[in-house]
Amino acid sequence: MPRMLDVSDAVRAEIGDEEADRLLAGENAPGSYDCTSCRTPGDSEQERTSTVLFVGEETAVLAFAHASCLPSQVVQVTEEQLQGAVRSIGAQAADDGPRRSAPEQAVLGVTSGLVLIEGELHPALVVEPTSPIVRPGTTGTGDDFLPLLIEQGFMPVTEIAAVPPVLHGWSVLLAVGQLHAVLQPGPHGGQPVAWWQAHQPLQVTDGWRASANKHQQVLMFAAPVGSIGRQPREDLLRDSLDRAAAQGRLVAAALPLAGI
Repeated sequence: MPRMLDVSDAVRAEIGDEEADRLLAGENAPGSYDCTSCRTPGDSEQERTSTVLFVGEETAVLAFAHASCLPSQVVQVTEEQLQGAVRSIGAQAADDGPRRSAPEQAVLGVTSGLVLIEGELHPALVVEPTSPIVRPGTTGTGDDFLPLLIEQGFMPVTEIAAVPPVLHGWSVLLAVGQLHAVLQPGPHGGQPVAWWQAHQPLQVTDGWRASANKHQQVLMFAAPVGSIGRQPREDLLRDSLDRAAAQGRLVAAALPLAGI
């Protein structure tokens, strides 16, 4: 039975007409799949399904998503990001939970918003873990989230009065107008790796995206669990940031864009 697949022109150009036609005919497409965006089951025989092609430096992986979650598209990623996409496609639940031995892969809440600094709006990401982060290899009950970030080059912030310095080697990955990941330098100077990767690409506002385009960088603020919370409005988010800064519970850096 033919599948209810959407294959965009961009995906068709990458995989070729023959392969695209085979997919549309149902020869190479799965019936059931795990959506690469929301990670819940889908069925290409029963609902509209998008083909999403993740393209790295040397390899590419074809994934499937509910059409209501993602349009059919090509997403350029690093090889390390591609491995993350493979894990998402496989929907391996073991990859979803906190890893006490690798705090950069713990559960992190990420909120986007515009922050006013020196009379100008800047695109910002606010990162707050859902639980305390301990240093790798330790079994303590403290919270080492900020010290670990400071060791990576993030700067403590006592007030949000100026744009923080650029942290070279780190970047924010945007693809088709959505936030996909925060990247950090790879080991031994290798390709960047994901410090945080969205399970479902994070939607950002047109104003946020326009500001990111203008500045070609995103400000990242980070605070320990319980410092910020999920704020429904940008003014409340700013109040929480100012309060965390005054309490010495905030670090920040400006991260260049990896793509948009």
